[in-house]
Amino acid sequence: MSEEKENYLTVNKQLWNERTAHHFDSKFYDVAGFKNGQSSLNSIELELLGNIADKKILHLQCHFGMDTISLARLGAQVTGVDLSDAAISQATKLAAETQSHAQFLLSDIYSLTAKHNEQYDIVFTSYGTIGWLPDLTKWAQVINHFLLPGGKFLLVEFHPLVWIFDNAFKYIQYSYFNKEAIVETEHGTYADKNAAIETTSITWNHPLSEVINSLIKCGLQIEVLQEYDYSPYNILPDMMETEKGRYQIASVGDKMPLVYAILATKPL
Repeated sequence: MSEEKENYLTVNKQLWNERTAHHFDSKFYDVAGFKNGQSSLNSIELELLGNIADKKILHLQCHFGMDTISLARLGAQVTGVDLSDAAISQATKLAAETQSHAQFLLSDIYSLTAKHNEQYDIVFTSYGTIGWLPDLTKWAQVINHFLLPGGKFLLVEFHPLVWIFDNAFKYIQYSYFNKEAIVETEHGTYADKNAAIETTSITWNHPLSEVINSLIKCGLQIEVLQEYDYSPYNILPDMMETEKGRYQIASVGDKMPLVYAILATKPL
């Protein structure tokens, strides 16, 4: 493994630190609308979460906290975690500006158990998170560690099929299976294609079997596995809005899943 891949946390932290300012000011995130009361959550996760009033929620890889604060607005006690100090700083400011009680911790996922000792009713993570993690068994162990007995884990994520294609979605470039780290350099960012930044990322593809088996190995019981033929976000090439808030790739339509969700329970 190259020195760059060994230092993936440093490389990816720098990426997210650089992206945060551009994302905060982007039309994609619409922070102004959020400050005026709009929720950043989608129907997929809202339906699977159900009533979260008075629930304690740990939100992993929270970026600058919009989903964390949206969960808190629904009555939950929420703690968001992210490895980017720029993102956590912005999240803390956003919570103060919106008079939210959401709390935020600076940590990569694997180090979190050494820094934090509470347990939660729900652990939640969504949309573009697990690809930044090389070891899903360790990830599942962290989830299990923070869940109370009877607690729920919800993952909503882009489908691994999405990540096998090149950036123009014209041909298969990467393996569906987790065979190696993927090192890429990108101009701009998904939230602002014209942003004047160039970043390097180190990611891993995780097939559904790897995700599910990592949770099962840690003793969690899979309650729901659902695949969706749309994305709530217009971030892939040649996307069309088929109905409000639902996007498909025009050349693919409803022929492949773009998002999936897993709901799992920690036994009593």
